Amino acid sequence: MGCGNCSNGGSGTTPAGCKNNGNCSTSGCNKLDVFDWLTGMERTASGESEFVEVRFKNTRKEIFKNSEHLSLIVGEAVTVEAPTGHDVGMVSLTGELVKFQMKKGGISQNSRDMKKIYRKAHEGDLEVYREARAMEDDAMFKARRVVRDMSVNMKISDAEYQGDRNRVTFYYIAEERVDFRELIKVLADMFRVRIEMRQIGSRQEAGRLGGIGSCGRELCCSTWLTDFRTVSTSAARYQQLSINPMKMAGQCGKLKCCLNYELDSYMDAIKDFPDHKIKLKTKKGNAFHQKSDIFKGMMWYSYEDNFSEFIPLEVDRVKEVIALNESGKTVDDLTKYSFVEDTGPEEPKFDNVVGQEDLTRFDKPKGNQRNKKRKKPQAGGNNQQRSAQQGKATPGSNPQSKEGAQNRNKKRKPNRNKGNDKGPSQKENS
Repeated sequence: MGCGNCSNGGSGTTPAGCKNNGNCSTSGCNKLDVFDWLTGMERTASGESEFVEVRFKNTRKEIFKNSEHLSLIVGEAVTVEAPTGHDVGMVSLTGELVKFQMKKGGISQNSRDMKKIYRKAHEGDLEVYREARAMEDDAMFKARRVVRDMSVNMKISDAEYQGDRNRVTFYYIAEERVDFRELIKVLADMFRVRIEMRQIGSRQEAGRLGGIGSCGRELCCSTWLTDFRTVSTSAARYQQLSINPMKMAGQCGKLKCCLNYELDSYMDAIKDFPDHKIKLKTKKGNAFHQKSDIFKGMMWYSYEDNFSEFIPLEVDRVKEVIALNESGKTVDDLTKYSFVEDTGPEEPKFDNVVGQEDLTRFDKPKGNQRNKKRKKPQAGGNNQQRSAQQGKATPGSNPQSKEGAQNRNKKRKPNRNKGNDKGPSQKENS
């Protein structure tokens, strides 16, 4: 990821990822990339496509008519028609799949508003395009300072230059309608180009900027999601999720779009459950619904006088009790209908008698413990203190006593010159 022409990294002039400028075979650096599953179908003899999908900065894509009958491939730079002048983009999709995309977006093939592809971008077009991309960050920061100085209630989130540098589009977010006529005049005098202001929502902003979601994957709005539907808290209630705004909100500050992904499946599964507002009437008292588990088909009820005790009931059992109540009968106690989970035979327990489950069994002992030697007892007070602590008085343990002195003399080694009758050694005589 991170090619210079998809704004996922780099300085705008050099790619930061695979160094292929968006022409890599995987196309993994392209936002809202579409897999061409019709790529194996036969095309015209010249290999040309009547309609081509062209990708611009971030998630902006448009369909153009190949009126010049150019042979184009995915990842090739082209110069296309713009409202004023021309623009430069990358081919993102060709072939028959483009017609499916047009049908999905409600674009007619005979529309007069459909723009055309002029030519394949040459080196001069690409040089101007790279210079324009390098100017976008500076233009965005300058526009933000102007908005702050003029106290306009809006947020500039992104800036996009046209391929010929004759127009710059500022994308902004505002909670209410903003009068930016004076702002456009100031920005036009500052940049000396045509200024266009385009309002987007929080989800569109997250899709343009990109990021990593709480699931660890790239944001859906920046990779494949284009249809932004309304997400309400009822979607979380149907899925038995806790209403925690910190966990349910995405990077855009709105509820996560993925809450709608499995909502239909939950809605179908919940049809088999009885209404949780119905209370179960028993002789012990009325019981109300506490929670449900759609996957296990279980419902938990509690008596009105004992909220802490949860009684698990299967869905069929709950329907049976409701049917008895509707017929005018009252059950004795819900515990007779409660579900008892079958744990199966008890598994044998194995005791760790040899320490094989210890994680530190392969650790080597420390050098101090392995080479630690027992210290020799010192003569004097240490032996006396140790004997006093043990409560045993050993003879000769006191070095000041006579017996101690005799024992020490016995243990002394004999003198090497002992038994030499000739007197002093030859060394002394010499």
